[in-house]
Amino acid sequence: MFILILSFLTAFTLAYFAIPHIINIARDKNLCDEPSERSSHTISTPALGGIGIFSAAIFAIVLWTPFREFGNLQYILCAFIIVFLIGVKDDISPVSPINKIIGVALAASILVFKSDIMLRGFYGFFGLHAELPVPFYTGLTIFTILGIVNAFNLIDGINGLAGSIGALICGTLGCWFFYVGRIEFAVVAFTIVGAIIAFLKYNYSPARIFMGDSGSLLVGTASVILVIKFIDMNYYMEIGQKGKILASPVVAIGVMILPLYDTLRVFVTRLLRGQSPLNADRRHIHHLLIDYGFSHMQATGILVSVNVIFILLAFSLNRALEMHLLLVLILGLASSLTYWLHKAVLRKKQKKLMLR
Repeated sequence: MFILILSFLTAFTLAYFAIPHIINIARDKNLCDEPSERSSHTISTPALGGIGIFSAAIFAIVLWTPFREFGNLQYILCAFIIVFLIGVKDDISPVSPINKIIGVALAASILVFKSDIMLRGFYGFFGLHAELPVPFYTGLTIFTILGIVNAFNLIDGINGLAGSIGALICGTLGCWFFYVGRIEFAVVAFTIVGAIIAFLKYNYSPARIFMGDSGSLLVGTASVILVIKFIDMNYYMEIGQKGKILASPVVAIGVMILPLYDTLRVFVTRLLRGQSPLNADRRHIHHLLIDYGFSHMQATGILVSVNVIFILLAFSLNRALEMHLLLVLILGLASSLTYWLHKAVLRKKQKKLMLR
């Protein structure tokens, strides 16, 4: 427990004192994000918060991780460095979506082939238990990493949201890893949480700095590493073993419900409209809340609270409900809430038009 506190405090302290200097340098060098039609902010704001998160987290991980118990750490750090460099480049000078995907795929390949971060089956999902060729699971894992990392990039649209959700997910999974005795992954989780919480002090409204792609890609990569390891470990644990989660794939979906569901929903609606799923728009759930009239911090508070409810629901019902029923419950509830919000926004817009 003591090592987790030290790793958290180290990352928090470094990020807390480093980020104000990053803000000043970004303003001096005019490295700021300018408002656009899609933006939820109205003033020029530095978007290099990921530098503070990355530097603090890497230092704390290297300092406190028990290397003798975590021989694959070097490869995870390599993946972190790759996605961070891609993000910094995009924050300073935009990177094309295809080049960004290639870079994240390279980081994913390192995780899969060198650090044992891999989905090794369907874990009974959709009733599938049969072993398929390894290349299939390799492709599935890389696709999962790309999807989750991109999901974090997409929810980083209002103050505090991506950071708060990232801290919630990493903190939840970090507690589980600590409970089952996998201290090395718990250290990684809590260093990320410490760095994010320090960053949020400057990101909550009125935001002095944004996370940027350098931060969202890093937080997404850390989260997907933890969630894949969570799923894989649970599948091979014995029934009755300490910390065993029976429906681990569905519980993982519940833990990451906001980025996963929002990204899937937006991609599907874009395809139905005949658009590329990579085309940016204002159809995300956080945009709906802003359009309804909530402030950035109110919208962030609502979405984090809803994600907490889904986490509690998934963990509490993983033994009570069969895996597919739990999945239907989680997705059905998410769809119902989003549908209600969408209708509420439309009604409010119609009232405004009638009053004109």
